Amino acid sequence: MLHAKIRDGGGWHPQSGPGFSRWIGTYGAQDSARSCGGQETAWLTLDPENVLVIETSKGTVMVEMRPDLAPKAVERIKLLAREGVYDGLQFHRVIDLFVAQTGNPNNQDGGTSEHPNLEPEFSARLPSDADWVQVTNSVDANSGFLGSMPILTVSDAETRRRDVDNFQAWGAYCPGVAGMGRGEDIGSANSEIFFMRGASSFRLGLDYTAWGNTVIGEPVIRALTAGEPPANPDTMRQVRVLADIPADERPTVQILNPQSDEFQAVISQKRAERGADFSICDLTVPARVVD
Repeated sequence: MLHAKIRDGGGWHPQSGPGFSRWIGTYGAQDSARSCGGQETAWLTLDPENVLVIETSKGTVMVEMRPDLAPKAVERIKLLAREGVYDGLQFHRVIDLFVAQTGNPNNQDGGTSEHPNLEPEFSARLPSDADWVQVTNSVDANSGFLGSMPILTVSDAETRRRDVDNFQAWGAYCPGVAGMGRGEDIGSANSEIFFMRGASSFRLGLDYTAWGNTVIGEPVIRALTAGEPPANPDTMRQVRVLADIPADERPTVQILNPQSDEFQAVISQKRAERGADFSICDLTVPARVVD
C-alpha cells in the first residue's frame, strides 16, 4: 500500500514440469549480445541468498535483492518467503504504467504479517569505494547501477561538502524495481511489496524503500491483470529465496557486468539516441539463467 495506495502522480520461463530442473531463455541480453558480435561477455553470478524467485500465475519473476540499500526490508522479505506467508497471495492492486502490489496476507490494502512494522530505509550511505557504475553526473545528482539496480545519488559537490568517506544513494524507481508498500505512517512498511510496471516514477524514491530489481520476468509483471482490485487477480503461487531451492534444481542467475566494455557501449548508444532526455531508466542490465 504505497501510502495505503500509491498515488498516481524477453520473457523467461521454466520448462513445463515440476521443480526447477530445466530452464530456458535469457532476459534483456539479446540486444547486448548483438552489439558484441555474439561473443561471450563478462557475466556476474548473483548470490543465491539475495535472489527472490516468485512463481506467479503468469510466469516466473526473479528479483535481485539489495541488502546494501535496504537491509531490514530484504531481511523481512526473506523471512516471509521462508515462512510461506507470500505463497498464494494475490496481486490485489495492479495499475497500468504504474505499479503491481502484492504481499498483504488479507489480499487488500492495509494487511500486515504478524511481525512488527519496519522503519523506513528510503536511502543508504554507501562507502566511497562501493562497487557501483556511474552513468550520469550532473550538478544536482548522479545515477548509475549497483549490480542490476538503478540508483540515484547526491551530487559529487554535496558529498565533498559533507567531507565523509561515503555517499547517499537510493533506488531509482525504473520499470521492474521493487519497493516496500506502506500506509500514511512512513514507518508502517511490513509485508506488502510492489513492482514498477512499465513506467518510471522517481518521486517515489525518497518516500518508499526500494529493495531490489527484477532481473528475470519483467514481461510477466506487465502481463498481470490490472484492476483495483482486478476482477480475476493473478497470484504469487510460490515465493522462495534462490538459495533454498535444492542444489540439483537451482539455476544460476547472471547479469552482464555493468563495468564491461559491452555494457558501456550500450550506455553510449542509448545516450546518443536520447540526447538531453537520457535517463538511467533508459537502460536495463541484461540478465540470463544458466543450467
